[in-house]
Amino acid sequence: MKHPSSRKFFAYWDAKRGDARAPDRSEIEPGAVRELLGDIFVLNYDNDAGYPFRVAGTRVCALLGRDLKDTSFSALFTADSRREIEDIVSYVAEEMLAAIAGITATSDDGTTAHLELLLLPFNNRAHAPISLTGVLAPFEGDLGTIRDFKVTSWRYLHRPQKLVPRALRKLAIARGFMVYEGLR
Repeated sequence: MKHPSSRKFFAYWDAKRGDARAPDRSEIEPGAVRELLGDIFVLNYDNDAGYPFRVAGTRVCALLGRDLKDTSFSALFTADSRREIEDIVSYVAEEMLAAIAGITATSDDGTTAHLELLLLPFNNRAHAPISLTGVLAPFEGDLGTIRDFKVTSWRYLHRPQKLVPRALRKLAIARGFMVYEGLR
């Protein structure tokens, strides 16, 4: 993650989830991330509606020049990037893995704007709509309104695997020589 807003919100989200794959939506306190609220949004996981915004921060709305409530998130992207972002959103919501993406957009004066998109899942609860949150933060200041988003890069953020004490003991005993059991 390159943008400070993404790093701060991910650290807060990661602390809230503890050992779970994702925190519950009710565990995220807006007051704890007050300085980031302008860059934060929440999406409804509804593929048919294009993953509409449930809520979007003031800076996100200002970047797009309008209130984003109930508007399609995937419609912000160009036709060639739309399927890719829909796949990323689906994977984040269904597999409960965080994702980070580099985004380019076109500003009103025709210049290219560079943004970072962080997508974070909420824990899925029975009989509750699935939603996810994230940060959309520009690297340049004073862009005006932007359009035609394109995904330039992305990756999923996996939790580092911890070695349990038993595995550590095995490694200490092996001292560089390992036998893997298998079929013939």
